Amino acid sequence: MMSKTIYAYFNKEIVPLADAKISILTHAFNYGTACFEGIRGYWNPDHQQLYLFRMKEHYERMAGSTRILMMQLPGSVDELCTITRELVKRNEFQEDVYLRPTCYISSEVIGVRLHGLESAFCLYSLPFGNYIDIDRGLKVGVSSWKRLDDNMLPARSKIAGAYVNSAFAKSEALLNGYDEAIMLTSDGHVSEGSAENLFMLSGGKLITPPVTENLLVGITRHTIMTIARDELGLEIVERLIDRTELYISDELFLCGTGAQIAPVAEIDHRPVGNGQIGPITARLQQLYFDLVRGKIEKYREWCTPVY
Repeated sequence: MMSKTIYAYFNKEIVPLADAKISILTHAFNYGTACFEGIRGYWNPDHQQLYLFRMKEHYERMAGSTRILMMQLPGSVDELCTITRELVKRNEFQEDVYLRPTCYISSEVIGVRLHGLESAFCLYSLPFGNYIDIDRGLKVGVSSWKRLDDNMLPARSKIAGAYVNSAFAKSEALLNGYDEAIMLTSDGHVSEGSAENLFMLSGGKLITPPVTENLLVGITRHTIMTIARDELGLEIVERLIDRTELYISDELFLCGTGAQIAPVAEIDHRPVGNGQIGPITARLQQLYFDLVRGKIEKYREWCTPVY
């Protein structure tokens, strides 16, 4: 991957990734005062094209995160989309990639606050495969770590410092022999995975927690809800989910930009359904990967071509 020069956007210009560095005095480094997005690009060899999936929606969500953190984006959403395409084109990737735009408080000061400080924007892109193994059913466990509340650290903002909460849950899961964690709210209801939204199939309906349950308002989540309804004719229900409902669900999967669609085969040592990847989950996986590679004309507007 590093045999050629890879470029990043830093200090308002495209520079070699190795030159994109911040000072150890940077406020965001010391206090976690940054927000970010994860954007995937999918290579379609038949089209000889790299498609950036729902890039505009990611920057619109970032704009909301910066308002919550009392920062400002360095330009409009359209301007950031243009910068992103130029950077990815400069890197000349012909494979799947992951993009990480970050807006952060760049002032080099000591002191915990958000107001009256300078902010900056940076972006890098790298070749990227699967974040977790999605070709088999995952074994997951309900975490002892509770999901942060909106009045503590709002999950609807992808705040860098908040991901320590996710790291606690993910490490606990891995060290306990699971692939991933399921996090509950302080009230004991299902929220999401360590860094993924959650869906369960029960009674022929696709059920997911509402966004008020301290979860990220996921772009992949919205995509799944759209194609499940429009392509498979499933009824989508957003409601509170109890922990034990997961144990008796017919199918269960996690989703997100990084995770994509990750089937769950076992939770807390109990098989989900027959313990295999469910047929609805498998169908959604196939639809999703066709969609993001620009193969379904109906959803092509979600796919921004780079070249």
